[in-house]
Amino acid sequence: MVAIVDYGVGNLFSLECSLNAIGAEVVVTADPHVLKQADQVLLPGVGAFEDAAKKLRATGLDAVLKDLAASGKPLLGICLGMQMLFEKSYEYGEHEGLGLIPGKVVPMEGAIPADYKIPHIGWNALRFKKACPLFKNIKDGDCVYFVHSYFATDCEANVTATAEYGRSLTAAVANKNVFGCQFHPEKSGSVGLAILKAFTELKEEDLC
Repeated sequence: MVAIVDYGVGNLFSLECSLNAIGAEVVVTADPHVLKQADQVLLPGVGAFEDAAKKLRATGLDAVLKDLAASGKPLLGICLGMQMLFEKSYEYGEHEGLGLIPGKVVPMEGAIPADYKIPHIGWNALRFKKACPLFKNIKDGDCVYFVHSYFATDCEANVTATAEYGRSLTAAVANKNVFGCQFHPEKSGSVGLAILKAFTELKEEDLC
């Protein structure tokens, strides 16, 4: 069973539909007991980092996710959910993340050429940087769909894929059983479904 964390932030319906399309057993929940019983856990997210972090803390799900990660359970953060995995975000201030992956989240403004539009919206090719079980069903150069104005940096040791948008940007990360995708696999057609399928097949011993 795959559990999608419901903390009031994220496009839960499209993610649930994508998982259903690949035949996964899926539940959308904020119940810590259900999350602990799941084989894999997905942390979605859209919107502002500060608001999402506050909602996680208010529900106590921040501590639950840290415990799940420490236990070895496969955890995947998507878009803002990936950014939440890092130590800090500098989105309109400085905000503490879950600290499951070393690094920080910073604005694209000033980091990419001025003639590039922000937010970055569209399809870009993934360039693999290290082996990762999430990519077992796809190939280097396959395209996925991005929507973001901030990106992760100072995380080179954990970067599994990048994408070019005026410069090389972090597209995916992994730290043992904790994975992150800056792009939206649920909006990335057959490539995204293949990534989600690989995630649903992960076991606690599958590390990156």
